[in-house]
Amino acid sequence: MHDLPPDLVTLISITVLIGGACIGSFLNVCIYRIPNEQSVVHPRSRCPSCLHPIAWYDNIPIVSYVLLRGACRHCGSTISWRYPLVEALTSLLFFLVWRQYGWDPRTLVFMLFVFGLLLATFVDFDHMIIPDRVSLGGMVIGLAISALLPTLHGETRPLPALIHSATGLAVGFGLLWLVSVLGKLMFKKDAMGFGDVKLLGAIGAFTGWEGVVFTIMISSLLGSVVGLTLIIVGGREWQSRIPYGPYLAIAAILWALWGPHWWGLYVDWVQAAG
Repeated sequence: MHDLPPDLVTLISITVLIGGACIGSFLNVCIYRIPNEQSVVHPRSRCPSCLHPIAWYDNIPIVSYVLLRGACRHCGSTISWRYPLVEALTSLLFFLVWRQYGWDPRTLVFMLFVFGLLLATFVDFDHMIIPDRVSLGGMVIGLAISALLPTLHGETRPLPALIHSATGLAVGFGLLWLVSVLGKLMFKKDAMGFGDVKLLGAIGAFTGWEGVVFTIMISSLLGSVVGLTLIIVGGREWQSRIPYGPYLAIAAILWALWGPHWWGLYVDWVQAAG
């Protein structure tokens, strides 16, 4: 990316931001419809209150929400603030991926990765489930892309990259599956949703076993901090169920953006300490 003319970098960056917001708008459709087993392409977007179809000029990402002041043009019902949030978040993360990888095939791969993780996150918040098309689909797509794009795992040949991907899938799936089994034996109830197990398997297919270890470490830390905060401030009980998928997603996105660099620093520190 640094070899490109500055004006071209700016133009591409703006395009990525706008395109990311548009994809975020489609992501909102997926978040709402997929758990309800509805088509994501038909019918066209409509107000959930009055069911009036939304015109194109009222469906411009972020901008329409601001112009309409967060209300439906036809019935005046409130539009959730989460719609522009998802659009802005998708736009920002796509931009960060572009800035990190530049003019590289991995840019599109990690944009797809981010899309799936955001979908898993918000569906998990709403329904406490993670769609199979994200988890199981992610496993298949991660393996396929790894064979087609060995550089995703720092390899030059398909077979080593595929082995790296399959190892990450097995480690991710296996570790959380083991946690869920041991947790059920200890606490006599499900300690880990199976959707989380499958999601970490999909993450491993894209990131390899190093990304799985990083994701578990960071997600556990985030989950502990947020969980304790909710207990202390929000009055939740220790046994309250909290979706774990969002923490896995946040940690995996951090890996996609900066994880390999942080992992290298960690390995250097361990070697120096030893």
